[in-house]
Amino acid sequence: MAEFFYQGRNAQGQRVEGQLEAASQNALLQLLKRQSIIATRVEPAAKPSSKNIDLSALLGRLTQRKAKVSIDELIMFCRQMYALSRSGIPLMRAINGLADATRSPRLGEVLEDVARTLTQGSPLSTAFRAHPKVFNDLFIAMVRMGESTGRIDTAFQQLVSHLELEKDTRKRIASATRYPIIVVSAIAMALVVINFMVIPAFAGVFAKLGADLPIPTRILMTSSNIMISTWPYLLGLIILSYFGFKRWKKTPQGVLSWDRLILRFPLMGGIYERIALGRFARPFAMMLDAGVPLLQALSVASKTVGNRYIGKGIEGMMSGIERGESLQITASASGLFNPLILQMIAVGEETGNVGDLLVDIADFYDQEVEYDLKRLAEAIEPILLLFMGVMVLVLALGVFLPMWDLGAAFG
Repeated sequence: MAEFFYQGRNAQGQRVEGQLEAASQNALLQLLKRQSIIATRVEPAAKPSSKNIDLSALLGRLTQRKAKVSIDELIMFCRQMYALSRSGIPLMRAINGLADATRSPRLGEVLEDVARTLTQGSPLSTAFRAHPKVFNDLFIAMVRMGESTGRIDTAFQQLVSHLELEKDTRKRIASATRYPIIVVSAIAMALVVINFMVIPAFAGVFAKLGADLPIPTRILMTSSNIMISTWPYLLGLIILSYFGFKRWKKTPQGVLSWDRLILRFPLMGGIYERIALGRFARPFAMMLDAGVPLLQALSVASKTVGNRYIGKGIEGMMSGIERGESLQITASASGLFNPLILQMIAVGEETGNVGDLLVDIADFYDQEVEYDLKRLAEAIEPILLLFMGVMVLVLALGVFLPMWDLGAAFG
């Protein structure tokens, strides 16, 4: 007889655990079944060697709680749920199986809680709603529509398409901004090295000349002296500004102001706007095709755009819909869409194919974003080169002008 540790749920849906002796794991499962316990975990019981606290396990649990579920893990979860639900496997069994099989400790913990909620008789969408940091409003709305129509597999299939497009958009943004970030970081590091190492080395030589230094040289020496003498305060100011900005951006007014400001950035503002509108159009079309009421679809889609300012404008469209106005009129009043998009919405309303036209609008925005991201590096490169040229010119004048003056004096 061996001793086994088990975890499971009783007939009331409560989580239970303990240790029992049995000839094998199968024998233990049969014993638990007779006690109306559904086992979710069975393993040989470990013999404790000491009563000391396992710090590594404690830290692992804390790290697990802070970890986030990545978009790749959500895509894999939706793919697996689509395959399992399409095969007719019960939701409880599918969720329990994925909770044990997933490689993400955080997702496994969430799915275990979802399974516990399902044992209490709650629907899957309600169980997902308890974890808003993992499953957003669009995710919950699509699952709810799948439950009401009996096509939960279709809901997960559509979520896979949406999440893959979101992942692709993030990759394109990261690829387009990687080069400018690297160049700006290199320039910042070069400025630090020049001010802390290069200029002080030349300052001693220039001081021995005893002559009036050119204006560029005096500017460089002054900036270097300021940075050397006040760098702890400058570093502290940068750190405080960073954390102060993050805290301000978490406030409702802060996030609204920042999202409005980011749309006015040169080069990047238009790209962020088109990305946000594309994120609105495609989920909005998905929900309309799934039978979600128009007002609910607008409310959910406004939270998926990734920009609170644009989301607030979309929420403002709901008041026009409630007054009986058409979607085209409310969209025009929001000021978010260009005339071409408004015309496509009007045609969709006339023909009864708003969902299809919204998908075309999302495709249009995706093509525009892809074109703009390809041109972004070409547009930023001349600006960076100009900035680097000015910096090199100032350094050259500041360092070499005194040397030229010294050579002329010797001549």
